[in-house]
Amino acid sequence: MKKTLQIIALLLAMTALGQSQLPPVFDAADLANATHSEMVKTYLVPKQIKWQSDSSGTYIKNEKTLLKKGNGQVAVNDKGLFTLISDDTQRPGILLDYGREIHGGVKISMGIRPSKTPLKLRVRFGESVSEAMSEMGGESTATNEHSLRDFVVEVPWLGSIEVGETGFRFLRIDLVEANQTAPIKSVEAAFVYRDLDYLGSFESSDPRLNEIWMTGAYTVHLNMQNYLWDGIKRDRLVWVGDMHPEVMTINTVFGDHDIVPKSLDLARDQHPLPQWMNTISSYSMWWLLIHKNWYDYHGDLAYLKEQEDYMIPLLDQLATHIDENNKETLDGGRFLDWPTSTDPKAVHAGLQAMMIMTFEAGSEMMEILGRDQLQDKYAKIASRLKQHLPEGNTSKQAAALMVLADIAKAKTINKKVLKKDGVENMSTFYGYYILEAMAKADDYTGAIDVIREYWGGMLDLGATTFWEDFNIKEAKISGRIDELPVKGKCDIHADFGAFCYVGLRHSLAHGWASGPTAWLSQYVLGVNVSNAGDTVTIDPHLGDLDYVKGSFPTKYGILKITHQKNKKGRIETTLDIPDGLTVKR
Repeated sequence: MKKTLQIIALLLAMTALGQSQLPPVFDAADLANATHSEMVKTYLVPKQIKWQSDSSGTYIKNEKTLLKKGNGQVAVNDKGLFTLISDDTQRPGILLDYGREIHGGVKISMGIRPSKTPLKLRVRFGESVSEAMSEMGGESTATNEHSLRDFVVEVPWLGSIEVGETGFRFLRIDLVEANQTAPIKSVEAAFVYRDLDYLGSFESSDPRLNEIWMTGAYTVHLNMQNYLWDGIKRDRLVWVGDMHPEVMTINTVFGDHDIVPKSLDLARDQHPLPQWMNTISSYSMWWLLIHKNWYDYHGDLAYLKEQEDYMIPLLDQLATHIDENNKETLDGGRFLDWPTSTDPKAVHAGLQAMMIMTFEAGSEMMEILGRDQLQDKYAKIASRLKQHLPEGNTSKQAAALMVLADIAKAKTINKKVLKKDGVENMSTFYGYYILEAMAKADDYTGAIDVIREYWGGMLDLGATTFWEDFNIKEAKISGRIDELPVKGKCDIHADFGAFCYVGLRHSLAHGWASGPTAWLSQYVLGVNVSNAGDTVTIDPHLGDLDYVKGSFPTKYGILKITHQKNKKGRIETTLDIPDGLTVKR
């Protein structure tokens, strides 16, 4: 792209000098001020046909041709095209499965037909079969919010049209008008994504864990659009708190990628103080915590210094929300995650813990920046906050944060709260912090089992990306998302949900759900980064696994690791260390 723009600019300059006869459409300023996409696009054919309204050959013909890769070019003599035929009573439709959730749209190419007028087709994208088969509104709450997923398009005679910008796996198209014939050459998904290398990797003796690791990585990859989004169908925004698990996954899989500072800077600039980011006080704290994590992994001091003028006033603003009893009094949106949002005791406990973690991180960042007085100031605020212990909290999410803030005993909380009722009452967002707290309690085997059951439960229902929310009780009575609704089983997508994710509004590709990817690399593969990315400590916990191997992107290159249990059950480790990286064991 850059080379292309340079060539265009050169040709424009030549035009100005009389060396070319190009029409003066653009000037150099136009090109300098243009917005250029960082995405690439690939066209995919469907993997299978999930449903069609007619199988008699009367209204739908040659449907299998849609599954064959073509040349993408319509012609006047194309034969045997997929054809929809309508009459006064029938409006045929077909449901296509592209095999995996993607971000993008669809390109529909029409062959030659008697009428040259554009032909109307209804297009319905879906993250599940039921969403692609749904009507707008109603009890299932299918919507066109954030991204259009249900609309009518006009396809040109002997031409193509490309429409849509959403998250989907399934596509239904229907002929809209009566007495029409639609000879369609292809219905290709236009997959829009960043062309990235997966620098990190994870492989163990358990294929289920391997698939979970990769699914979390892929979920975040899809959300790495021009900015780091939380969802590709809904929540196509920079939600700062939701970014934290995503950033930890990016650290693990893609390394030092500029989408993170770009998105952090956007959030900063969109929310001048005294605004809270995304109107939520905890999200402003997550912004600070992400900066600390980002520096810990990559050591970009110059970038951290750029944040001082916003970071210090933000910390000072947070400090005004502490009462005489050292209790947080944050205003704005008081939010951890949706399941805790109706429980004031849980919200307070979580926010108190977050305030402690934030001021500890703030103190450490001030030390890095050489601001000794502020380092001491914020450390004392963190100590003050630890003098107030929230009472009455029973939620796993807030309890996990209390463990991470060192105001609750990890082993006690793990036994009495985190392991209670198995993986019930979890959330895909704060599930990451529950896993972190279990690791702090040295319950690595228990955490691995949680990953298998909770995140694996989504895979069992046909997921190829991880979801905005997941309830294990609902999963046990529901059918798969890649199948038509089954009599006697609930529809996991349409029948459940709460808060902002009721029914089909529920996002099935949410980056905040990617926590196991970062967790497995840190605690099972055993990669612990410190000292501004200069040092990695290897501390594996294999649980019941026979082996684990993988790679991890560091500031010095790719670190490769293999852990193998010998016959005595002891772990034998092999490392391939890039030059310059210090590795401790």
